[in-house]
Amino acid sequence: MNRRSLLTSAAALPLFHILPGRAQGAISDGVVKIGVLNDMTGVFSDQQGMGEAVAARLAVEDVGGRVLGAPVEVVHGDLLNRADIGMGIARRWFDQEKVDIITGLGNSAVALAVQNLSRERQKINIPVSAGTTDLTGKDCSPYTAHWVYDNYSAAKGPVTALVRGGKRKWYFVVSDYAFGHSLEANASEILKSLGGEVVGSARAPLGETDYSSYLVRAASSGAQVVGICAGGGDMINIAKQMGEFGLLRRGIQPAALNCSLTNIRSIGLETGQGMVYAESYYWDQNEQTRAFSTRFTRAHGRPPTAFQASSYGAVAHYLKAVQAAGTDATVPVMAKMREIPINDFMTVNGSIRADGRVIRDVYLMEVKAPRESRSEWDLLKVGQAIAGADAFRPMDQGGCPLVRG
Repeated sequence: MNRRSLLTSAAALPLFHILPGRAQGAISDGVVKIGVLNDMTGVFSDQQGMGEAVAARLAVEDVGGRVLGAPVEVVHGDLLNRADIGMGIARRWFDQEKVDIITGLGNSAVALAVQNLSRERQKINIPVSAGTTDLTGKDCSPYTAHWVYDNYSAAKGPVTALVRGGKRKWYFVVSDYAFGHSLEANASEILKSLGGEVVGSARAPLGETDYSSYLVRAASSGAQVVGICAGGGDMINIAKQMGEFGLLRRGIQPAALNCSLTNIRSIGLETGQGMVYAESYYWDQNEQTRAFSTRFTRAHGRPPTAFQASSYGAVAHYLKAVQAAGTDATVPVMAKMREIPINDFMTVNGSIRADGRVIRDVYLMEVKAPRESRSEWDLLKVGQAIAGADAFRPMDQGGCPLVRG
């Protein structure tokens, strides 16, 4: 072993307490294989994409590339935002290529399909960038950890803040697939519980480029807020066209119910300033987030989004659980994932509930005005923290069969 390898392995010892005497035979097929399956080339690729694979590999690097004496590999695939494509890759990974877990899953329809497959195959899946709350509701699985956010936590922060600020009348523009439907349903429920009103909604195909007809309807509805139930390029186009069609000048507030750092950079501070949304990680939040961002930027060329940062946390926690379980077998590893607190640069004492929901604090982000920004990626102000217990849907309201009494 060369000097660099020795230093890398030694650096990993305090974090994972690696025991050299553990037998590689505890690892099925002699290798731990992690699959990152997300949108590599489509409308969500900036916030997911290769950045999630890069972050996963950084987590593997931090254990010296091995766990329980066995090598750890990361493979990646592009789901093309199609359930049939995503399922085809997942089946091949599980059945032929001996992938142990699948993470990423940045499309709700694909995530639900792969979750059903992982339940059948008794394999662990960790959705990082899918939003549908059905993953921990009626379709919950004992082998799932829904890692960073969902459409309830994404909606609760901005809806609560804007309603309390007097903006009670909302119109929703919705991406017409499982993710958008789930986001609209959660936002509407939270809005009504706070005394707000849904004055209308419109559904647009995924990948739509011209939102003029939807925004004309929104402008004539009497809405004070347009709730954008879309992500990636769709969310960016809606926000930009709100500015182009004069909705912002009329005082109609855009509410980003799913948003990312790269989205704000694309929208621009001139249009996006004052927009609020909820997120669990911002690169410039504190010393620990900045340290990871510096490392990630060296590997990927720009700061991580919350999804990309979470990919590191999900893989690191999984590898800790494998080490603690003494095997990569699904049931004991999943038990250790639930038992061990989640602690990393973006989460303090996080936990995995019985329905699979990861509980962590969420923060209300506000987009800076141009005069407040000091650099290309200095885009956000971190506002109030929403405790994990309040940020996510109560477990008894989700309908998960695993938690019914």
